[in-house]
Amino acid sequence: MFARALLIIALCAALPALAAPPIQTWQTGSGARVYFVETHDLPMLDVSIDFPAGSAFDTRAKSGVAGLTQQMLRLGAGGLNEDEIARKIADVGAQLSGDFDLDRGGVSLRTLTTPDEMAQALDVFTRVLQTPEFPAAVLEREKIRLVADIKEADTKPDSIVERNFSQLVYGDHPYALRASGEADTVPSISRDDLVAFYRAHYTADRAVIAMIGDLDRKRAQEIAERLTAQLPRSSDAPAEVPPVPPLARAETKVIPHPATQSHVLIGAPGMKRGDPDYFSLYVGNYVLGGGGFVSRILNEVREKRGLAYSAYSYFMPMQQDGPFMIGLQTRKDQTTEALAVTRATLNKFVAEGPTADELKQAKQNIVGGFPLRFDSNRKILEYLAVIGFYRLPLTYLDDFPANVEKVTLASVNDAFKRRVHPERMVTVVVGPGPAELGNAGGAQ
Repeated sequence: MFARALLIIALCAALPALAAPPIQTWQTGSGARVYFVETHDLPMLDVSIDFPAGSAFDTRAKSGVAGLTQQMLRLGAGGLNEDEIARKIADVGAQLSGDFDLDRGGVSLRTLTTPDEMAQALDVFTRVLQTPEFPAAVLEREKIRLVADIKEADTKPDSIVERNFSQLVYGDHPYALRASGEADTVPSISRDDLVAFYRAHYTADRAVIAMIGDLDRKRAQEIAERLTAQLPRSSDAPAEVPPVPPLARAETKVIPHPATQSHVLIGAPGMKRGDPDYFSLYVGNYVLGGGGFVSRILNEVREKRGLAYSAYSYFMPMQQDGPFMIGLQTRKDQTTEALAVTRATLNKFVAEGPTADELKQAKQNIVGGFPLRFDSNRKILEYLAVIGFYRLPLTYLDDFPANVEKVTLASVNDAFKRRVHPERMVTVVVGPGPAELGNAGGAQ
């Protein structure tokens, strides 16, 4: 759930020559929105189709339906069993994969654009999207495997800390639901549950197609129409992810574990996609904990005191407020000190903000590394999907460097004071027992 990468270094002067690729957009006859970049550098096509079908659309009683629905799309469709799907894709050197997070569920394809290879890959892709079979025997097998994976994850400190962090931050909000489901909910999921979820959420009018490759606009339109022509149609108002309530107070949870290190997460609800404070919070966080060795948290915790190998912070914007998170691992007997240093660093940053030199360096590094954001078709495809799904401006990539440059000390200070409240954050510590922890669970 908590992964997304940072991008650094390279030169501002090269930006005009490495401008973001032009995005073409239209709607299919079935109502799907399409975002397309035409490029003839490689004889390849990358295409993804996303739906509002992430884990946030599960219910507590049936947690895991969304993830199983997405996974089972590729395990039997249109008269092909899972082995036949895999073989037909492999025979033409294509790649078929799934996409799933809190907000989105979908499928991606990478294929050569040579006629025979692309025709076979698109045939399989279309079947997977439009005629999934959700075979009952395969579902039972996958449920057994999934429950075993969940139980194994529940023994690992990194999974335990993330799971408890989500529960404390989001409470009764659907963002607290585990993407995999729970060991006690997955066994009750039926084929009928998957079929109902598919029909409700994998609908043409809510689909977002991202496409980049060696095609012209006419061929791209034909493919988009084919991919969505036989998808279900919505019969109800679209399901919405509800707003995330702010935390009322700080809370600390300590979970003893025999691991050699303590795993620590501190945070709260952060921001959503398209948030007006996005760039001030993003650039400010680069100084705080997102900039690796040039960030304050890593400098204070690791470089000055040797309390952790890695310490970081980041915002993960979603449809609603995704988490703001500070994370670190430290030796059990150093947990109290590492927590105190981390909290003091956060408090000081929220109170005072970055220095002028820190802000200047952050902006230079972010803007300088900007071309790395779209230096491959795969990266561009993901940006197309994000821009389309969250309805960001088509000029988002073009505008990114200028929006970073507009960030000021005042805007960072203002955004962090309004949006980040150290006195109302949750802390989860997995590892130490009471003797090793001291009073690390104390006040923020």
